[in-house]
Amino acid sequence: MKTILLTGPARGVGLAISKKLVNEGYCVVGVGRKITPDFEKLVKGKFSGKAQFINYDLEKLEGIPELVNEVTKKYKSIYGLVNNAGIAFDGVLSTMHSTEISKILRVNLESTIVLTKYASRSMLLNSVGRIVNISSIIAATGFNGLSVYAASKAGIEGFTRSLSRELGRSNITVNCVAPGYMETDMTSGMKGDKIDSIRRRSPLGLAHVEDIAGAVSYLLSKETERVTGTVIKVDGGSTA
Repeated sequence: MKTILLTGPARGVGLAISKKLVNEGYCVVGVGRKITPDFEKLVKGKFSGKAQFINYDLEKLEGIPELVNEVTKKYKSIYGLVNNAGIAFDGVLSTMHSTEISKILRVNLESTIVLTKYASRSMLLNSVGRIVNISSIIAATGFNGLSVYAASKAGIEGFTRSLSRELGRSNITVNCVAPGYMETDMTSGMKGDKIDSIRRRSPLGLAHVEDIAGAVSYLLSKETERVTGTVIKVDGGSTA
């Protein structure tokens, strides 16, 4: 059974990914600040043994090496890493507090880089692996009030492209999935007119979290062993 390390696994997109992967026979090791009742059902229900939750705050970069070490000791190797954890604060840059700026960059970008650094070592030892980073269409399009979030996700995409070149010779693929707007916990605090404007520009409507999970599953599969350094947009056609 292949082990997938997944950040932000317990709600929204992360929960959909967790459910999809355990149903496909993967072992999902979720890392997040707080477990939810829905994820707990995976841990204790019919998928017992295929799902585990590790309570960890990814802002604490210094503890990530030991976190990965514990996972590799227990599961022997890490086949896939899905960097899904992310935060956003809706507000213009000129009035955003410096602590909010730092937190966005640390959780969305720095923790992804550091976690990937250590998780990829297990993949290098086995000469196989899959890394999927969750970006956002905002990395390319921008959006009023989300400049720092956009910068963090653009950084993720640049990181993905460069790392795909570093790891490709070891049969490790590195790709991004860039969701469009969805009505998840992260976007629930946004004003209605912003969400409505996106709906009007999306010929297929807003994407569902299950659509993102499907794209992640595809990039983890054997069928994509020659796909790397790319960004798959799942946005209902809003950026077409």
